[in-house]
Amino acid sequence: MTQRPAVKPEIVIIGPIYPPTQARLEAEFAAHRLWEAPDQLGFLRSVADRVRGVAVYALHGCTAAVIEALPRLEIIACMGIGVDRIDLACAKARGIHVTNTPDVVTEDTADAALALMLAVERRIAEGDRFVRRGDWLNGELRFGRALRRRKLGIVGFGRIGSAIAARAAAFGMEIAYQGPRRKPEVPHRYFADPVALAEWSEILAVACPGGEATRNLVNRAVIEALGPEGTLVNIARGSVVDEAALVAALQSGKLGGAGLDVYASEPRVPAALLAMDNVVLSPHIGSATHDTRRAMGDLTVDNLVAHFAGRPLLTPVV
Repeated sequence: MTQRPAVKPEIVIIGPIYPPTQARLEAEFAAHRLWEAPDQLGFLRSVADRVRGVAVYALHGCTAAVIEALPRLEIIACMGIGVDRIDLACAKARGIHVTNTPDVVTEDTADAALALMLAVERRIAEGDRFVRRGDWLNGELRFGRALRRRKLGIVGFGRIGSAIAARAAAFGMEIAYQGPRRKPEVPHRYFADPVALAEWSEILAVACPGGEATRNLVNRAVIEALGPEGTLVNIARGSVVDEAALVAALQSGKLGGAGLDVYASEPRVPAALLAMDNVVLSPHIGSATHDTRRAMGDLTVDNLVAHFAGRPLLTPVV
C-alpha cells in the first residue's frame, strides 16, 4: 500500500522575513504570506480553521486582532528577542505558546553598541563626511575622546548588557549597571536608580527589554543627569528612551552626543537628529548580520518544528 505523505501544519507568516528563513518555513510547513493579502483579516478568516502557527519577525509584531482571528492557533514563533510587539496577554489568555530567539542576537548586538560608542566618541561618521566634503584640505577634524578609563553605565544587565560590559572592559572602561535588582555574581557597581547611574556615567548604554514596563525609563531627568559631556547609546528599543526629551537635550547642549540604533516610531527618525554631527544613526541593525539572522531564523523554525512534533519548546516565553 502506498503511504500517503504527511500533511504539513499550516502557519501564517506575518510579514517578509529573512529570505533563508522564509524558504525554510515554506519548505517545512504549509505557509501563508499574510502581507501579500489585500484584505488581511478577510484572508485570516478564510484560513482560520486550518492555521495552527504564526511566524513573525519581532518588529512586525502580532496583534490581538490576528490572534483572535485564528481560533486554532497554538504557537507564535517570534524571530527576535523582543516580544513587546506581540500581544502576550491575549496569547496567554488563549493558552497560545510564544517563543523568541534569545542568546543568538547577543554578540552582534553588543558589537553594535561598541561600534556606536566608537563612532560617536572618535567622530568616525563625522570624519567620513569631513573627508568626502573635502574639508580635510582646509584643516583637521576636531579631536574625539578615547574609551579607555571612561565610565560606562549600562541600563539593563541581561545577556546583551553583560556582553557589552565584557567588550567595554577590554577597552579599559570602568563599568556600572542598573536594573530591577542587584546581581550578586556581577562584579561591577550597581545603581538601583537610573538617574544616579547617569550622574556617575560618562557614556550610558541602554540594553534593557522594551515594553510598557520600561517605556521612557530613560527620561529627561536621566538624560540631563548624563550631562553636556555625556553620550547616550541605545541598542535596546526606542520606547525605552523619551525621544522628545533626547532631542531637546541634544539641541540645548544638555547632552553631549548620542549613538542610536533604535527609535520610537521606526523607520521614522526625528528630523532634528539628521542634522546633528554629534549624533550617529543606524537603522536598527544590532543583529543584522547574516550569521545572526541565520541563527535567529533557524531557532524560530526549530521552535515550530518542536511544537508540532510534540517536543519541548527550545526558547519559550509564554
